[in-house]
Amino acid sequence: MANSITLAKNYTNLLDLVYKNASVTSDLVSDTTMMRAGANASEILYPQVSVTGLGDYDRNSGYTDGSVNVTWATAAFNYDRGTKITVDAMDNQETFDVAFGQASATLLREKVAPEADAFTFATLAGITGISKATAATYADADEFLEALLVAKNKMDEDEVPEEGRILYATHTLMNSVLALDTTKSREVINSFMVRKSVPQSRFYTAIDLLDGKTEGEEAGHYIKNATTGKDINFMIVHKPAVIKFDKHVASSLIAPDNNPDSDGYISKYRKYGLVDVFGNKVAGIYLSNKA
Repeated sequence: MANSITLAKNYTNLLDLVYKNASVTSDLVSDTTMMRAGANASEILYPQVSVTGLGDYDRNSGYTDGSVNVTWATAAFNYDRGTKITVDAMDNQETFDVAFGQASATLLREKVAPEADAFTFATLAGITGISKATAATYADADEFLEALLVAKNKMDEDEVPEEGRILYATHTLMNSVLALDTTKSREVINSFMVRKSVPQSRFYTAIDLLDGKTEGEEAGHYIKNATTGKDINFMIVHKPAVIKFDKHVASSLIAPDNNPDSDGYISKYRKYGLVDVFGNKVAGIYLSNKA
């Protein structure tokens, strides 16, 4: 009888991972030293300063009396999301540690970063008083650059400093500029020291955060709001106008020996933070979205 021998399969460390960009809004993270604790743990305070203007100088009585006014505005934390992933010890062993070994990295790359970006853009787009272009779909790079020039003029007239402005636009619009022949045509986009391309899947005016519990939302993550969500063409953000930071990020790995509920590895992740705009700096946000 002929031998029947099944050859052992040779597994490699190569992984078939989903293509995902890292977070594109990390540039907007605020300096936490400028924040103070509020009346309760779920809010922060930040100062708003105003002064009176110049008056006529009198050679007899001298200066007119001016004044300074400092008020403290409140911003409540508006982002509290997390998940717990459990992988049975045998499932992990029989996949050569791939099941659990890659779980945390995959979570951060495929879920945490995209959701953080989508939440940031949707929150900024929903702030009352920001500057907005007429809703439109740009047919080509020329229309995109024309709209950018209008946006730049608006922010210039509102006296928003050029330094610190960040241009976020879809990959399609950014790439369309590369096809232009003349350097002059690109001058508007090159006036932004920081330019970031954003996947359309993260670039909406409104999103719904799925709770991961109720029927139809078990997978968690986010989706474009079906009623008010619009595709964003581009957004210009003056970084000093934005409040964005994480008060608490918890990321931990628990071995089966320390798991009281099952013989499984646990990966936990939670992020508690805030995205908002300073009340006196709403002119530092300019939005263009599709109809």
